[in-house]
Amino acid sequence: MRLLLVEDHDLLRESLRDGLAAMGYVVDATGDGEEGRWHALHDVYDLLILDIMVPKVTGLDILTQLRAAGKAVPVLLLTARDGIEDRVEGLDLGADDYLTKPFAVSELLARVRALIRRRHQAPHPVISIGDLSIDTVNRRVRRAGTEVTLTPREFALLEYLAVRAGAVVTRAELCEHLYEFASDPDSNAVDVLVSRLRRKLTLPDSPAPVQTRRGYGYLLEPSPEPA
Repeated sequence: MRLLLVEDHDLLRESLRDGLAAMGYVVDATGDGEEGRWHALHDVYDLLILDIMVPKVTGLDILTQLRAAGKAVPVLLLTARDGIEDRVEGLDLGADDYLTKPFAVSELLARVRALIRRRHQAPHPVISIGDLSIDTVNRRVRRAGTEVTLTPREFALLEYLAVRAGAVVTRAELCEHLYEFASDPDSNAVDVLVSRLRRKLTLPDSPAPVQTRRGYGYLLEPSPEPA
């Protein structure tokens, strides 16, 4: 999952980016409100985390313009203000959740997971597809009861395919959700990543549930029962 973090406090921004990245999220982070607004309006994200008081263009300004443009991406607002009026204003402008500083990173991570599940209509933190179990909280994967060890990027790929289970996801869409704006992945980076994931999910008597639709992309669906 790809997130945009707009927070002007350098230490907090780096701490949040590191914490989110450690959980497998792809994070574009900036302390500049104008840059944050541009990315929010032009790039594709699963969630935005916006500091209300970021300079130049505030988090509320970004939120207002985002909703005016018809973008329904979930928004979590961060603020040092704890007044009810401030929370009401943000929610009325279209924010999905609100977190008052100081806060524990674990709470932010929990709110991020909940908002992403809500967006993809996956209310339960454990996604089950056939004999595949994906724990989005503890970042653990099991296939037929056996734990599968994945890298953060591999988990991010699997999680995104899982919330879109049964639908074909294009290479371009996967690239948008798996790589930061500062990165420059090779043209076959997604194919290589899918190949690694498929290899790890393959059982001796059952192929991986990640399938290729040539010319279109990939999809995740239960593997057929062995004959």
